[in-house]
Amino acid sequence: MRRSILTVAASMLMMLLSQSALAEVKLAFVDVQRAILSTEEAKRIQAQVAEEFKDEQAELRQISTDAAALMQRAQKDEEVMSADEKARISQELTDKDEEFKFRGERLQRQVNARQGELFGGMDVKLQKAIEALVLSEDYDVILPRNSALYVGDLYDITRKVTEKLNEMDKPQ
Repeated sequence: MRRSILTVAASMLMMLLSQSALAEVKLAFVDVQRAILSTEEAKRIQAQVAEEFKDEQAELRQISTDAAALMQRAQKDEEVMSADEKARISQELTDKDEEFKFRGERLQRQVNARQGELFGGMDVKLQKAIEALVLSEDYDVILPRNSALYVGDLYDITRKVTEKLNEMDKPQ
């Protein structure tokens, strides 16, 4: 009996000590993706990638427009079309759909690869920005925002990380 009372008392003491220790911890959360994508450098990179692939995107839009026009024509003239013409239009729509999917997936792979090349090294910059904030504002723990169910604005330092990344990008 005495042993269990001592165990409970020790547990309560540990709990009180750990709560007081937690009260002294300066904790913050950062949305890493938003911090990086909000930087001036990221905006320049995204504009550059959009410019590089604008012709391919225009081709995709044209395929989509052509398919929509073909579908509209098929619906409008359905009653007067022969079975062969309906089959031909159906095949054209299938071909356009396959071409759109193929080109869209290829474009997405190219864009992702290009963004990966251009964003290379951002993780190092991000780590340096976070380390600078830890030193200047004395944070004990910084966690990814997506690891929490709720984060109040007081504990979200995403904007500060973005500002620090922008500062690091400016010539000295």
